[in-house]
Amino acid sequence: MEIRVLRYFLAVARQGSVTGAANSLHLTQPTLSRQIKELEEQLGTKLFERRSHNVVLTAEGMRFRQRAEEILELVEKAQAEFTLPEGTVSGQIHIGGGETRAMRLIAKVLHGIRKDYPGVTFQLHSGNAEDVTERIDKGLLDFGVLIRPVDVGKYDYADIPSADIWGVLMRKDHPLAKKKAIRKADLRTVPLICSRWASRRGPANALLNWFGSDFDKLNVVATYNLIYNATLMVEEGIGVALSIDGLANTTSTSDICFKPLEPQVESGLYIVWKKYQVFHPAAQLFLRRILEEIGG
Repeated sequence: MEIRVLRYFLAVARQGSVTGAANSLHLTQPTLSRQIKELEEQLGTKLFERRSHNVVLTAEGMRFRQRAEEILELVEKAQAEFTLPEGTVSGQIHIGGGETRAMRLIAKVLHGIRKDYPGVTFQLHSGNAEDVTERIDKGLLDFGVLIRPVDVGKYDYADIPSADIWGVLMRKDHPLAKKKAIRKADLRTVPLICSRWASRRGPANALLNWFGSDFDKLNVVATYNLIYNATLMVEEGIGVALSIDGLANTTSTSDICFKPLEPQVESGLYIVWKKYQVFHPAAQLFLRRILEEIGG
């Protein structure tokens, strides 16, 4: 299977038209149609449903599109790394992580690198632990910032010496907004928007341990993996949201506020990377500087 053909396939998938994709690729329509047909024969499955004026991906086509995008992303990453002039510190560093204030520490290190080495650029990927670790495993990310609990046994890692504080986001006119802190009893009946992370069982899950057996009695009306959409639901009055402090706008111009849990709940953080990973010079520089910053 040629990389060139994967690019052809993705062009058709994005355009929804063989003719439109052929024009963008500077190919004839019959040539592109033949390439797609040969790809389908090679895979033994239909990738597109042909219609009168367009094409749409089949279920198998949608699965293959994800793999094709991952393959091309990895190819482009490898090409960028191996075309760097020998001995220079430049190129792109790929970092993934969940929503956490620890990313400010990452940003501080990246700023220092950019100041000293203007040829270094960064690609940041936001996602939950499963998404980030999957991309590390596939070689699409160099590093990941993960919120505990998470299994880091198959990675090299370092503790980030800070912790995220958990609490509740709510409208400022919500009855709980009058409290300085939120206790378990306050959340037993209110509609709750809950991080999917919070329901992950395990001894390291400080938030779940804080709730104890009461967690299963909560009135969870929605779950989320990234906070922005959850804040919109809070603003609309759908419920209150369990969240880390500092991620949502709770200033005087906002309709929502944050109240910490009582007793206080903290979640630790890791920065992880593949074991035995051989990094290009820019990634090596980032690893050295982040370890110096955190005292690792």
